[in-house]
Amino acid sequence: MAESVARAGCVLLRALLRFAFMVANNAVAIPSYMLYLLALQPLRVLDSARFWYLEGVLFKWLLAMVASWGWWAGYTVVEWGDDVKAVSEDEAVVLVNHQATGDVCTLMMCLQDKGTVVRHMMWLMDHIFKYTNFGIVSLLHGDFFIRQGRAHRDQQLVLLKEHLEKYYRSRNRKWIVLFPEGGFLRKRRETSQAFAKKNNLPFLKHVTLPRLGATEVILKTLVAQQENGTITSGNTVIKESKSKGLQWVIDTTIAYPKGEPLDIQTWILGYRQPTVTHVHYRIFPIKDVPAEPEALAHWLYQRFIEKEDLLTHFYETGAFPPLQGQTKAVSRAMTLSNLWLVCVQSFAFLSGGMWYCIFQYFYHCLF
Repeated sequence: MAESVARAGCVLLRALLRFAFMVANNAVAIPSYMLYLLALQPLRVLDSARFWYLEGVLFKWLLAMVASWGWWAGYTVVEWGDDVKAVSEDEAVVLVNHQATGDVCTLMMCLQDKGTVVRHMMWLMDHIFKYTNFGIVSLLHGDFFIRQGRAHRDQQLVLLKEHLEKYYRSRNRKWIVLFPEGGFLRKRRETSQAFAKKNNLPFLKHVTLPRLGATEVILKTLVAQQENGTITSGNTVIKESKSKGLQWVIDTTIAYPKGEPLDIQTWILGYRQPTVTHVHYRIFPIKDVPAEPEALAHWLYQRFIEKEDLLTHFYETGAFPPLQGQTKAVSRAMTLSNLWLVCVQSFAFLSGGMWYCIFQYFYHCLF
């Protein structure tokens, strides 16, 4: 009994310390990001490309801080399927299943070692994230917050198209990440299953049928007329003559042990035991994705039916099945450098101190 109480006390103390660190981390990092961008506004006028390059570096470092909260709590990632590093410099749309708020944190972690992806990515998130601590950062970065619900659907798709046309290429974005299910699994499962039954579609337990609007708008807006790129056997990608526009669709499936997803509270407080999250990638050339709405709907449904099969296999065996043409599935444990994370955190706190001193100096000069 005493041992259990002591263990619970340690977990509580650790959670409180982590929460205090997270608050301090946000208090210095987010205002510093905003102030750096404010100070760089003259550069934005003189050299917009250089400005957005620097903004992308700062944005990646901010996401690295979020990744560090999970990494230091023992929440790591093992990757399966195609190697997305091979297409990290191409334009791609990333389709992800959505189980909990921890999905976003998981992606922030596992994309850190994918070259320049994080610097050049755009997120499509539920509008509720706009009101979180990270909302102002996403707004400045140029992410899109979408309101769910039939009443807002048509207007949101128009706004999304305008947003992509205005910000995607002008800010040199390459990857665009969205969750086509339109909500968390636990909230949408019953509705999705009822829709599937009504329309003679497969009964899904581990994912829900995707909503089509945002994906269709993205493809219509960003796909060029001529696209090239060929996936070969295994994880190799052959890049042919490049043209402007999306080159790939990266079908991403996140799986948690025993189907118990991480949420943002767990990521911050670290009260759950160290957990390995598994992420499976499958890359499709954009030329293989149909443009006609009905065919695109069928194609998207097939991707999520495949996700259902992948997750069923994972929950039964603890591993994803091998890719087509492979006899054995190969996993890759992604790693983050603790030294790199410490350097990023140190830069954040030093920046916070620097801006505090600057404001204090001007305050004393003026008053």
